[in-house]
Amino acid sequence: MTHYDVLVVGGGTSGMMAAISAAEHGATVGLVEKNKFVGRKLLVTGNGRCNVTNNRDKEEIITHIPGNGRFLYSAFYQYDNYDIMDFFQSRGIKLKEEDHGRMFPITDKSRTIVNALTQIMEESKVDVHTNAPVETVLYRDGAVNGVKLMDGRVLYAHSVILSTGGRAMPKTGSTGDGYKWAKKAGHTIKELYPTEVPITSEEPFIQDRTLQGISLRDVDLKVINKKGKQAISHRMDMIFTHFGISGPAVLRCSMFVLQTMKRDKTDHAVMSLDSLPDETPGSLKQTIERLMKKEGEKSMKNTMKQFGPERYILFGLEQAGIDSERAFKTLTPKEIDALITFLKDFRFNVHGSLPIEKAFVTGGGVHTKEVNPKTLESKLMQNLYFTGEILDYNGYTGGYNITGAFITGRLAGMHAAQTALSMKTAD
Repeated sequence: MTHYDVLVVGGGTSGMMAAISAAEHGATVGLVEKNKFVGRKLLVTGNGRCNVTNNRDKEEIITHIPGNGRFLYSAFYQYDNYDIMDFFQSRGIKLKEEDHGRMFPITDKSRTIVNALTQIMEESKVDVHTNAPVETVLYRDGAVNGVKLMDGRVLYAHSVILSTGGRAMPKTGSTGDGYKWAKKAGHTIKELYPTEVPITSEEPFIQDRTLQGISLRDVDLKVINKKGKQAISHRMDMIFTHFGISGPAVLRCSMFVLQTMKRDKTDHAVMSLDSLPDETPGSLKQTIERLMKKEGEKSMKNTMKQFGPERYILFGLEQAGIDSERAFKTLTPKEIDALITFLKDFRFNVHGSLPIEKAFVTGGGVHTKEVNPKTLESKLMQNLYFTGEILDYNGYTGGYNITGAFITGRLAGMHAAQTALSMKTAD
């Protein structure tokens, strides 16, 4: 019969950190992973470069976790992003900072991080069981006492940590298994939804692929609710696709698109695209009037191409009902206003997102009111802990979700070890 102090279910980012943390706090630790190897999702994060955390202060990191980030406050006061950097750097893994505070291993390879975590688990004598899918988690008398594997083996433990991830990116093994075991323990699962996901649109210009493949750099993208108020705004890059829109600005707006549609009880949300956020309508008007005097003989399309990619500008001229071959000086005041509106506030409808399987992150999950934010222990089932994406919090891409995963893993491991060791003493 195998018995551990702490058993971790799931060998992803938060699971590996939980196992290491529990072992460092003196527990005997087992980790079960259904894939052939650990860290599968970690290998593909940051385009295979692994954005390990973000170099911003706690407050700013929490604002970048728009889905329930407040739940992580007390966790951040015990272990934070600087501790994560220390954890790797003290083990000889050099990190470098890129735009928006994103931290990467200097090797630019996720494999560096996965190998480091694997090696630390080995040194900490964590028993890693790969190819070991769990059939169910065992509960008895209001406490967890182990897991039963699909092959019939039973592993007992004083504390069990569920680090099974969400339902985004199922190819990496995140198929939502943990939710049913949390439910079995009496937990509420907040409705799951995709976040950090491309957005779909049924607009004619999307359906007929007029703008497909056009990338716009450093634009300001907003989600507008039915009262005409802005739900969120993000300034980053984006791209038009055959189904809608994608790219960093879009991924960040996606959660707000779905929430706005739900709140407004409508089948669409409105997006506003400002392709020249550093210009004001007034400065644009002055530029256009100056060009009419200086380059008035040139055609509309030749003069306007300085304001964006040619196909995007031709589309704008068409939207404003202006012939692209006309001389630029023939613009009427009304047409000038129409062009400025297109460049500064092009509005179009969006109708949802790609499915959760295509998302980078899962929204929803185990209700955080039922979990102790200081220890990550279940309030409903003794000695059961949760880490990472199974919990109902979600952040933007850019090192925020992974920061949450490392921090919740670290704390759950520590507190699960302390609980298990105090139980052993009591025995």
